[in-house]
This record gives sequence, C-alpha cells and structure tokens, in this order.
Amino acid sequence: MEPKSEDDYSNIRVRLLVANDNYYKQNKGSSEETRLEDPQLQHEFVSGPTSFSRTCFNGLNALSGVGILSVPSALASGGWLSLIFLFIIAISTYYTSLLIQRCMDIDPTITSYPDIGKRAFGKCGRMLVSTTIGVVASIVLLGSIFWAAMFDGLGFQANGTQFINWKGMPTAVSLYAFCYCAHPVFPTLYTSMINPKKFSKVMLVCFLLCTISYASMAIVGYLMFGPTVLSQITLNLPTNKISSKVAIYTTLVNPIAKYGLMIKPLVISFENQLPVNSNKRVFSILIRTALVISTIIVALAIPFFGYLMSLVGAFLSITASIILPCLCFLRISGIYRTLGFELVVIVGIVIMGIAIMIVGTYTSVVEIIGHL
Repeated sequence: MEPKSEDDYSNIRVRLLVANDNYYKQNKGSSEETRLEDPQLQHEFVSGPTSFSRTCFNGLNALSGVGILSVPSALASGGWLSLIFLFIIAISTYYTSLLIQRCMDIDPTITSYPDIGKRAFGKCGRMLVSTTIGVVASIVLLGSIFWAAMFDGLGFQANGTQFINWKGMPTAVSLYAFCYCAHPVFPTLYTSMINPKKFSKVMLVCFLLCTISYASMAIVGYLMFGPTVLSQITLNLPTNKISSKVAIYTTLVNPIAKYGLMIKPLVISFENQLPVNSNKRVFSILIRTALVISTIIVALAIPFFGYLMSLVGAFLSITASIILPCLCFLRISGIYRTLGFELVVIVGIVIMGIAIMIVGTYTSVVEIIGHL
C-alpha cells in the first residue's frame, strides 16, 4: 500500500479523551446530563479545518437537493394548507439534527451516522442505519437543482389552485419529507468544524434558508402552472427559451458538484466493514465505482420521478431524518427512563414520523403500481 500524503488526512479531526477507558465504560449507562457534567468524562477537540461559513455552505449543499424539483408538485397535490406540513417537518428535522449532535457529545467515539446506530442498538443498529444511508444517498444522487425553474418565472399564469386536497395530502407530505434527508451527512460536518459548539447555529442557518427556498419554490411554481405542474417543474418550462436550457443544464452540474459530500458517509460505512489486512485502496475504488453504476441503473430503471420521490420521502427519509435520530438519542442518553417534557416531544415526533411513513408509503406504492 502506498503511503498517504498529508492532504489525505486534512479533513480528519481526532477526539482526545481526558478520562481513561475503564472509567468511560463504567459510565456508559449514565444519563446525558451526568456524563456531560462529570469532569472525568469531559473531552477536548482538536480543531478541524472547516470554518463556520464553510460548514453552513456544506450544510446548505446537502439539504438543497432534488426535492426542490418536486415541491411545486407537492403543493399542487395537497393544496395551500399542505405548506403547514412543510414547516412542521422542517422544525422536526432541525430538532433531530441537534439530537445527532448531542449523541456525538455523549459518546466521543462516535464519528459517523452508522456509529450512532451501533452505539444505540449494537451491530444490528449500525446495519440498519447504514442501509438507510445507502438507499437515500443513491436516490438523492439521481439529480438535483438549487434554483431550478427560477430563471424564467414570468409570463406563466395558471388558475384552479386548491386550498386543500386531502386525497393528495400523503403524497405532498412525503415529498416535503424528502427535502430534509441530509441527516447522514451531519456527523461529517460536525466532526470537521473548527468550533463544534457552533454546530447548532449552523443547522439553524441551513434549515432556515433551505425552508425559505423550498417554500418559495413551491409557491412560485404552483402559481405559475397550477394543477398542471409536473413532478419535475423543469418539465413545465418552455424548451425554446435559453433560461429553460440553463435550468436543465444546472440539474446536470449540481449533482456532480455535491456527489462527494453526499456519498462520503456511505463510502465510510462500507470501508469500515473491510478486513484490517485488506487492500483498502483497491476496495475503495471498487466501492465508489459500484455506487456510481448503481446510481445510473436506478436513474434509468425507474421512470416515475414524482412517485419515487414520494416513496423515498415517506419510507426512507422519514426513517433516517426523524425516527432513527430520536430512537438513538433516547437509547444513548437514557432520558426514556424519566418522564419529562423533552421525552414527550421526542415520542410525539416519532409517532408523527411513523404515521407519515405508513400512510405515505402505502399511497406511493399504490400510485406506482397503478402507473405500471
């Protein structure tokens, strides 16, 4: 194996424990508050290379994905009132992103999203979280656009918008959920920060700006095309205009630019499963090649963009961004042992997530089968 250069280690931040291993193991079962306040369990951070502004940019890049193509269609499916669910999901996923940070603060050995699952539920938990990352990441990488359809918003008028459509509400909520499926990337952002204490502020900035972006896109797209808006709003744009071509080409450039950021947690998860004495360089190349090929296969094999995004949002995004962070935090922190306000909030979020997952998944599967 050839030696690595210093650049290969530029993004690695090592956590240093003040306490010894035995003391840490003895206190694994203690509550979050006890462990964070205990001076023997305090740990220091070696500064990472990423500044606050750069972390915000990476967070925005992770959150602003393919979902922006579908939010006008989601609004058309559920009506104007469905925007309430966009904000509810945004607040819930912002809160669960903070739970991920708190899980990593409790156990300094956690450096990735699968590590959280392993710390909470053992090897089975790690496998579950890793699988969720894989499928979500593969779908996210199909293609995305940050400012799609905003280049030529004038000159289109549509009538027949609805205030609420209960029949299309499950599809709308599922598509909204897909917009916030970047949680597997957050541990990577957190461990790379110069000042990890500002991570909560980074998340606030990212979720606020992305929610404004998604809501604006949904409103403008729905007002432009009304009930005729398609699953990808770029399909509604006139093909004879330069601005439309720019929007379409942007959808090709964007996923290439963010491929590395979104695929990193999945690659790390696979590489951690490799034997110690294996040729990791060769296996890493094979893993990355297989991921690219699988992405292309999924893109070519599944033509139902809107319904597929709805299914991914209902089943996988809800699981990775809402249900798993809550369950892992309850298990790791131990606050489930004592009834309190935060426990009630977390349980409520989990129940909401399960309800969306069941109803949204059923609706999406029925729609896909109906269009085969």
